[in-house]
Amino acid sequence: MSDPVKEHGFTAVQRDPQTLLGGNENIKTPEPILVSDVHLPDTPLVKNVMQYAKQELPAETFNHRFDDIPSAESNNAGQAIAQQQFPEWQYSPETYLLTCLLHDIGATPKNLRATLLSFEFFGGILALELLRKEFNAPRAQAEAVCEAIVRHQDLGETGCITTIGRLVQLATVFDNLGGNKELVHQGTIDDVTARFPRLKWSSCFATTIREEVGIKPWSHTTALDEFAEGVEGNELMRPYE
Repeated sequence: MSDPVKEHGFTAVQRDPQTLLGGNENIKTPEPILVSDVHLPDTPLVKNVMQYAKQELPAETFNHRFDDIPSAESNNAGQAIAQQQFPEWQYSPETYLLTCLLHDIGATPKNLRATLLSFEFFGGILALELLRKEFNAPRAQAEAVCEAIVRHQDLGETGCITTIGRLVQLATVFDNLGGNKELVHQGTIDDVTARFPRLKWSSCFATTIREEVGIKPWSHTTALDEFAEGVEGNELMRPYE
């Protein structure tokens, strides 16, 4: 019987990226990882969630998913980071891809207004219910996705987070703010953005940030100082916008 903690990326890792990296810019000099190098899981569950994400997410948001390689940039960046910097990390590629596809589901125009919850928290609940009730995913897998979505903007320097949660954080900070740029080769960025155009994602996401803060001034997004400005000022991704 497999260990659900290891299989679905629940193993605890440090939340502080500098602790993970030992105070260095990276552990290993990154090499290019192309979209063609990454083989996404092609299970019935992935197909169902992929179809759902394409229907529910705006095109800019969906391409950002593929900004997480498994989701694209997120997924591509995330896979590149994991393979080259933390090869010892254990997690199911399927579970990570599901997280990448669904991690911003709570930030759609419809879902921002469907609840008083912060978008990450509502998104985690939506993903949990979708995976369990609609697609009959294993409980541990659905909970791993939910946990990572709820905490994907829970940036900080203390405590721990799940492996998948940490990986999604690294990838989204890379994509949204241009952080952790020393962890991913420029060739990876060039290839992913050519395959999955950003479609002015930075301005799109900055607008969403301000929209949530405007209608929910208590939202968790307010804990991130000058977040919208940081997204708009993402110099790493500016040439690809």
